[in-house]
Amino acid sequence: MPGQFLETHFTPQVLAAQKRYNGAKFSLPPQPEKDLLTDDEINFIATRDSFYMATVAGNGWPYIQHRGGSAGFLKVAGQNRLAFADYRGNRQLISTGNLEDNDRVALFLMDYPQRTRLKIMGHAQVLDVREHPELARRLADPAAQKIIERIFQIEVVSFDWNCPKFITPRYTAAEVSEVVAPLQQRIAELEAQLKTRS
Repeated sequence: MPGQFLETHFTPQVLAAQKRYNGAKFSLPPQPEKDLLTDDEINFIATRDSFYMATVAGNGWPYIQHRGGSAGFLKVAGQNRLAFADYRGNRQLISTGNLEDNDRVALFLMDYPQRTRLKIMGHAQVLDVREHPELARRLADPAAQKIIERIFQIEVVSFDWNCPKFITPRYTAAEVSEVVAPLQQRIAELEAQLKTRS
């Protein structure tokens, strides 16, 4: 388990809660400044078609937003650096505004069929696409007929994998279609055979 994630979140209040409810608290040795992404995390990120991103408003309230696109739209853009294109949306710009005041973000990436989740903590910056057109071209989703307005870059500080307990398996329409396609083909073959016999 990456140590920087635990060091970041094991605040005195969390340690006190651990002692109260578990009878003991975790003790961690000094940890590296960052948890470095490995091939496991990079490959998992490359296959995600959505994630949840949390920011914190200037008034202290957390805000969570869903982000979606083609698989791999969240890109590993360097060592411990993630990036994604931000397209024109509902014009609220809550995440963008929140990051002006506090650059901390938390990402939650899910693989529901495999009951796997990856949590990522980092520092984000928002870039105006007019000032970074080449980066925008590299991040653009060819399947998305949308206008990129901003680019989010995230320096990963830490990450953690959760156990699969209590994750309800869910499947996308594409995943269901892939499983059902051979069955539909077989049904069509049997129906054709019945027609020739009648």
